[in-house]
Parts: sequence; structure tokens; C-alpha cells
Amino acid sequence: MDPENENQRLQNYRFPKVIARFHALSGYELVEKIGGGGFSIVYKSVNDAERRIAACKVVAITKRTTPAERKSLEKEMRVHANLKYKHILEFINAVIVEPNDSINTSGKKPYFPAYYMLLELAASGDLFDKIAPDVGLPDEDAHLYFTQILEGMIYIHGEGVCHRDLKPENLLLDSAGNIKISDFGLCAVYKLKDSGRTRQLSERCGSLPYVAPELNSSAPYDAEPIDVWGVGVILFTMLAGNTPWDEPTTRSYEYRRYLSGEYLDDEPWCRLSPMALSLIQNLLTIEPRDRPRLVNVKTHPWVMPTSQLASQPPEVRAHRLTQAIRNNGDLDLADPGLLNPDDSGEAMMEATCRSQFVRTLLLAVRLSYIMLTQTQSGPKYNPYLTRFYAHLPPSELLDIVEQVLPSLRVDFQRAGHGCTFLRYTDRRRMRLAGYVDVEHAARGGAGDPLSWRRMWKEVVCSAVLEPHLVRKNQP
Repeated sequence: MDPENENQRLQNYRFPKVIARFHALSGYELVEKIGGGGFSIVYKSVNDAERRIAACKVVAITKRTTPAERKSLEKEMRVHANLKYKHILEFINAVIVEPNDSINTSGKKPYFPAYYMLLELAASGDLFDKIAPDVGLPDEDAHLYFTQILEGMIYIHGEGVCHRDLKPENLLLDSAGNIKISDFGLCAVYKLKDSGRTRQLSERCGSLPYVAPELNSSAPYDAEPIDVWGVGVILFTMLAGNTPWDEPTTRSYEYRRYLSGEYLDDEPWCRLSPMALSLIQNLLTIEPRDRPRLVNVKTHPWVMPTSQLASQPPEVRAHRLTQAIRNNGDLDLADPGLLNPDDSGEAMMEATCRSQFVRTLLLAVRLSYIMLTQTQSGPKYNPYLTRFYAHLPPSELLDIVEQVLPSLRVDFQRAGHGCTFLRYTDRRRMRLAGYVDVEHAARGGAGDPLSWRRMWKEVVCSAVLEPHLVRKNQP
């Protein structure tokens, strides 16, 4: 959809308050857009009466919305609502407003026709947004997050559900820095809990760098091995800062190297520790029926030790997670020291978002998905670590950014005052879509957080923009 037309369309509507279950007297009001992709928009949602905060995923209902799309959305809501576990993003409630709904016949400004899914706000944002591309995390840090992902996926499989879309942007962090698995739009129920009876799946879906090789065939496939493969690619990406290949087919040079066994001396495989390499090789077994079940992965020597990092204070874990992007200078650009820690917005944060993990991101690094900054229109969320400051007025700065984008093969379109909408296909052929906003840096969209960081670095380090940047400790 054209972003300018989308904004004009939204101006003709209002949003309903989304009522949380068991809280019939109060609702969540959608107050600010904080992300979204091609099919949905995510808003920060606030319940003033209870001083609570949540996220609301809004999927528009239009004349082009098909019955199959409706069925898929309703399945997503039904399955997600039944998954209750500490490492699953909580599904709070949902409201559906139809175009011809009686709620819109009062003569007032009509409500925007859409599916409104009220979800737990992942207060610390994407895990992978804080990982340096092509660097990754040390084993000890990756072990902490991997074991949480593993626990969550074992629970999901125990409920008879296959996720089928494990990738970085679906792995979030709560306010305490713990993993929350999200987005069940492509999930499938493959097992009946009561009888244990299973079925094979046939739908081809997922993101190419993370899908299992058996999806290249038209034959039905077993459900659990799909997620086992995805977990393996996630672990590799955490440790290496990049996916092992762009797709698991012979069209990929890197995947052909993997099939032939010639990859062990290649970067970044040669940087992996022996135990981590052993686990990844086990998870990325080509034959699906030879892959381990996730419950058995818990006994692998790399996984078994109790995480020493888990017992560390939250501020220590937050500091370690962002160490690599401090080392490579990204944070000197994103946080040049212009913000006073006392004015970082911590005092305005709702009680559900206050934690030492988030505080460390706010005050020590002053970078987080939920960072609040004061603007003329009030407090705003600063949603990404990919921001920068420059000695230029907004209009001139955006013009320079737009000069850089064509050289990176980024398609863009001015989407209003001080805002540019962009689309990009990264080197792994993953699609990104989002905004550049001169008020609060890059506003999120769909796509791999590591790819967003790479593109951000190329833009800010370009010859036309770099001389205008504000850096930390700059005289």
C-alpha cells in the first residue's frame, strides 16, 4: 500500500479501545505506531486506568481481504491465545471491527475496520537488534538466550503446534531481558494432545535463510524437524552474526559447501567453538528424520551446563548483550551523549516496563525499543538502535539520506513531512520495509534486524552523510 494513501485513509477513522479479558471496565487505547510490516501495524497501547502498557497488532480488513486470509488470522489468534508460557509473548485479547459493523452506525467517526490483537509489549525489543552483524555473541551469552528459545519451543511442540517461522524478528526480549517467541501467523497444529496422533504438513512457508531443505520438495513433511532446523539456523546466527546461507538449495554456494563438508575452514564456521559446532551440525542434519527432537537437545554438552549469566544482575546481561555494538562504534553514532540520563523518559515509563534490564539500556546505553524522548508533541518511543544525529536541519538531512539510498539499491518514497518509506532486499534476499523518520531515527518494519543494522551503517558511513554526523566525545 502507498504509505501516503495509507496515512490519509487512517485519518478518516478512529481506533476502538481494546478490552483486556477480565478487565471489562477499562480498555487499551492505541497511542503511537511503533512498528509493523507489509500486512500489519503495531501500536503502543496504554490502559490509563490501570497504568498498564501493551502492544496492539492491527491487520486491516479491506475489500481485498480474502476468506483464506481471514481464516489464517483467526487460526493465529486461536492458537496464540492458548499458548501460555514464560517464553511465549502473551496474547491478551482481540477485537474484530468489520467494515459494516453496527458499532460504526452511530454517526460518529467510524472505527478502522481491522483485526486488533492485544499482545504483551516486548519492552526490550528484538534480541538480534542488539547483535553486531558478522560478529555475533560469545558462547556464554548465546547459551542463555538459546536455552530460553529451546524451552519455549519444547513447550510449543508439547502443545501440538509447529511455529514454522522462526527468525530473528520473531525473537523478542521482555523488560527483564528474557526471550519471548512471537508471531504465530504461519503456525500449524500437527498433533492432538489427548491422543498424540500427528499429521504431516504440506504448506510451503517461512523465510528462505531459515527454512528447512525439505520444503523445497512438493511432498508432505513432518512438523517438528522444521522447527529443529530453524532453531539451528538461529543458533548459528546468534554466534556468527549472519545466517549460514541465503537459502538451503544448491543455488546457494554456501549451502553447497555445507552439503559437501567443505565448510569447516570457511568463515564464520571456523570461529565456532567445537561444542557449539557439534550442536549446530546436529540441528542442521539434512535428513529430517535424523534430526534430534528438541527435548533431546537439552542433553547436548553445549546446552546442559547451567547458565552462569542467568544468575547475573539484569544490568550486567544488558551491558554484555550490547558490548559488540559498543566496540564497533555503532553506539557512538546512535548515542553521542546529547541526552541527559535523568531526562531519558524513565520517569514516564509505566510500571510494567520498569526493570533494571531496561533501565540499563535506557541509562547506561540510552538505547532501547522503549526509549522515551520528549518532543513538541509529547513523549515518543524511540524504537530502534539504528538512529543517528547530525548537524543539519531535518529537511536537508532527509534529502541527503535519500541521495545515499539508490547506491544501496533501496527503493524509497517520501511519505510526508520528515519521513521516507523504504523497501530493500538484503544480501540474503530477505525483504525489509520501514521508515526513515528525522524525528526519531528509523521507524521499524518487516525484516531481519541484522540487515537493518547493516543498511543503517552503510547509510551513516556514506561520503555525503558522514561529515555531518554527531559523534560521542566530539569537540
